[in-house]
Order: sequence, then structure tokens, then C-alpha cells
Amino acid sequence: MNDNKVYIFDTTLRDGEQVPGCKLNTKEKLELALVLEDLGVDILEAGFPISSPGDFESVTEISKLIKNTTVCGLSRAVLKDIEVAAEALKPARHKRIHTGIGTSDYHIKGKFNSNRADILERAKQCVKWARNFVDEVEFYAEDAGRTDNEYLAKVVEAVINAGATVVNIPDTTGYCLPSQYGAKMAYLRNNVPNIDKAILSCHCHNDLGLATANAIEGVINGARQIECTINGLGERAGNTSLEEVVMIIKQHKDLGYYTRIKSEQLNPVSKLVSDTMRMPVQPNKAIVGANAFSHSSGIHQDGFLKSAITYEIINPTEVGADTSKIVLTARSGRSALAYRLKNLGYNFNRNSVDIIYAKFLEIADHKKEIQDEDLHQLAQQVEVTV
Repeated sequence: MNDNKVYIFDTTLRDGEQVPGCKLNTKEKLELALVLEDLGVDILEAGFPISSPGDFESVTEISKLIKNTTVCGLSRAVLKDIEVAAEALKPARHKRIHTGIGTSDYHIKGKFNSNRADILERAKQCVKWARNFVDEVEFYAEDAGRTDNEYLAKVVEAVINAGATVVNIPDTTGYCLPSQYGAKMAYLRNNVPNIDKAILSCHCHNDLGLATANAIEGVINGARQIECTINGLGERAGNTSLEEVVMIIKQHKDLGYYTRIKSEQLNPVSKLVSDTMRMPVQPNKAIVGANAFSHSSGIHQDGFLKSAITYEIINPTEVGADTSKIVLTARSGRSALAYRLKNLGYNFNRNSVDIIYAKFLEIADHKKEIQDEDLHQLAQQVEVTV
């Protein structure tokens, strides 16, 4: 394992598809799978094969289509699940079965009506079953975020001994603080004797808005795989956002990590996923939101026009966005107004800009945003009177 590489495990087609209204058919899944492979994801979780005939077909067809990316199928710790996943993955060049069970006492008692010893045995057994079919087996300890660390370490050690090559430490309910999630990863690194034989993976949910922060903290403390989705899609409040963790790793070179994601494709892929899954991206979404590179405050606009780095830490072209935008509102200043007028072909001197600015504010106080047609009208009025 390259200790500086962070593997990107994309689950847009599985966890992302669990968002109400985002169900995909096989054709749509195939289109997105090809785009995600080209984006550079290392592992593509194509679906949950036993959940429906449609999902089985999708995983099978994706397995036939994908050439370089590892195709992954989800299963529970049930032999039939694993057998069906293995069958769906048969055509894949690189395949992985993702199997596991809940390990927190909330799950052990409330969901399984069981005990820790029994769950430990079931965890080992499901990994052994999966290894009969594939070389790459990923075990998930569901609700690891709320699992006692000492017990979690026993489970992790046992499943690695059973043949797990990747161990997923999900913060299933998005409960952990970054410091807690990072400490959990560090505990496993320091207390599981065979931890060097597997990759630790972060699978964080965003119920408290901490999925991205938790995933990065997990990597800092020893994880080398992040499970994420385009646009942060996923159950409830969503999953870790692929575009966010990729750009954090790229921007913070001092961390020393890298991914193989082609960042210039992030905005086009985000738009395709949004359109295909019929789920709009909120305008203020980091990296891919419509307003991610928009400036409307006069102070911000003036600083940006003097030096873009004052208010933009990412060049829009670096993530495939069109360009930075100067949005004119009642909060905008003269420099932003002059900039927009110049882009429309007008070259006014300072006095003329001052005249236009006074009229501009009158209109801006009654409109949310000043458009190009408004600027043309203002400019023509001044040209007539000057």
C-alpha cells in the first residue's frame, strides 16, 4: 500500500441512490459508472445485489463494463447475500465484496437481540464466506462510531485474521465529533496487532454536518480510504462529499496525501449526477454549488478584483467550474459595477461611473440582483446625458 495515497471509494450508486426520489435504472447506473471511472475513483460500489432483481442486473452490467476501477457489491452478514453478490460481480476484472454487521450495543441488542460474542463470530464468518469468492473483502462494522473501542478492536483483529483486506469504520449516524472519530482510528492503529494487513476506511454520515471533517480526521489518524458520494448524497442528511474531501486533500498539500481524482471533472460530474438523480445541488454547496465562486459583497468584490486569492482559495477551472462571478446587488461597490460595465463593452471614466452608481443603487434597493439588461439601460442613460 502506498502510505500517501487515499483511495476514493464512491458509493453514489448505492448509498447515494438510497435518497428518496433518487432511484436509478440500469441504463442510468451504467452511464454514471463510466463517468465515475473516468473521474478516477478507485472503488465503485455498484449496488446491493440481493436487494432487488434490478440492482442485481445493474451490478452485473457494471461489472462487464468497468475496466480499471474495482467494482464492489454490498451484502449483509448472510451467506445468501454474499453468494448473490459474488454472482453479480463475476464478470468484473477487479471485484470486492463489502459485507459486515452492526457492532455497537445499540445494534447488538436493539437490532439483533444478540450479544457481543455472537456478533464477533458472525463477523468472522461472513468474511470467511466472502473470501471463498473474491480476494478483496471489505468488512463494515456498522455504527462503529458508537461502538466501544476495545470491543471494536477485537472485531477488527478477528475479521483481518479471517481474510478482510479493508475494514470500514462507519460513523453510521453521523454522531462523532472529529476528535472522537480521529481518536477511534488512532486507537485501532495502535491496538490491533495485525492492522498492517488491512486498509482502514472512513464511511461518515452528515447528520450533524461533520462527515467531511470526520473523514479527513480519520485519514490524518491512519485511514487510507474514504467512502463518499458525489454532492454528498446519501441516507438522511447524506454522506461524505467526494468533491470536498478530494479538494481538501489537494489544497492542504502539507498533509502529504493525494488521490487520483481528476478535479477538473468535479463540476461536470456533479451536474450530471444532479440531473440524473433528480436532486438539485444547494447553491452554497462547497466546490460545486452555483454560488461557490460568486461574489456579491462590495468589500469582497473589490478585494477579489485586485487579487483573486484574497477571497478564492481554488481557481474555478481547477474543479471544472465556468468562471468566478461578480454578482451585482445593493451591497456591491463601484469597482464591481465598473468591472461588469467594462465586460459589456462600456469604458466610462470615474465621474461617469459615479453617476451610474447612484442610479444603480436606486434600482438595486428594489431588485435582488442587477442583470446585464439593467446595466445596458443605465449605461445608455448616462451616454445620453454626458
